[in-house]
Amino acid sequence: MDGLLVTRFAPAPTGYLHLGHVVNARHVWQAAREAGGRVLLRIEDHDRQRCRPEYERAMLEDLEWLGFTPDDVSRQSERHAVYEEALEELRRQGLVYACDCPRAALTEHEPGTDGERRYPGTCRGRGVPEGPGTGLRVRLDPAIVRFDDLRRGPQTQCPSEQCGDLLVRDRLGNWTYQFVAAVDDFRQGVTLVIRGDDLLASTGRQIQLARMLGRSEPPRFLHHALVMKSPHQKLSKSDGDTGIRDLRARGWSRDEVLATARENPAPGHRVLPV
Repeated sequence: MDGLLVTRFAPAPTGYLHLGHVVNARHVWQAAREAGGRVLLRIEDHDRQRCRPEYERAMLEDLEWLGFTPDDVSRQSERHAVYEEALEELRRQGLVYACDCPRAALTEHEPGTDGERRYPGTCRGRGVPEGPGTGLRVRLDPAIVRFDDLRRGPQTQCPSEQCGDLLVRDRLGNWTYQFVAAVDDFRQGVTLVIRGDDLLASTGRQIQLARMLGRSEPPRFLHHALVMKSPHQKLSKSDGDTGIRDLRARGWSRDEVLATARENPAPGHRVLPV
């Protein structure tokens, strides 16, 4: 690979870290260390209603205990000016509009191409004034996005058919994951994004958004298998699934946690060379 590899571990402090996070961290740190690259710990605390300081403290303690030391740390709550600048760039292109559609309204529309609820552009031409209680969307014109996933191979996505116009700031004033992830990966110089299979569908829209902001060469992507608690349900912080802190309290050692994440995190999982 040309240049320095920069990757990131990007948890949201909305709960405690669990084995799924350890699997992701192993991928991230292994890829960076083998390539002589850097790991950015990006704390994705853009959701002010759900993020908690105690979860962030616990997350940092667990990472230190596990031996995952980042080369740099950033918090999305401290990057408001960066997101405002990116939003203004999209405004200059005439791509931003206010939206007062309630979230529940999406359930009234047919799903997109992969079953995701697609926003149909209801407010595109309505001229909704910006203000309290309105979100902001970015128009996604029809475009085919192609990329190679380092595990899954060639991918083709059409974000405008999958999700429709992208919500970048919600009705409560929070920046959205799709927006801040794309902006940060661009502005922070991330060259390799390693994350779970559940975020594969997000890739095309984030590449398209980054291109709208001026990024000509997207990062490479690797989407790995998830840790599943049932054949159809992944481990989740929001469900209160067993966290690393619980395992530590039960007497698990660091090596036992890492071995579990390495040897049997999910059917078909394996650590792939990058």
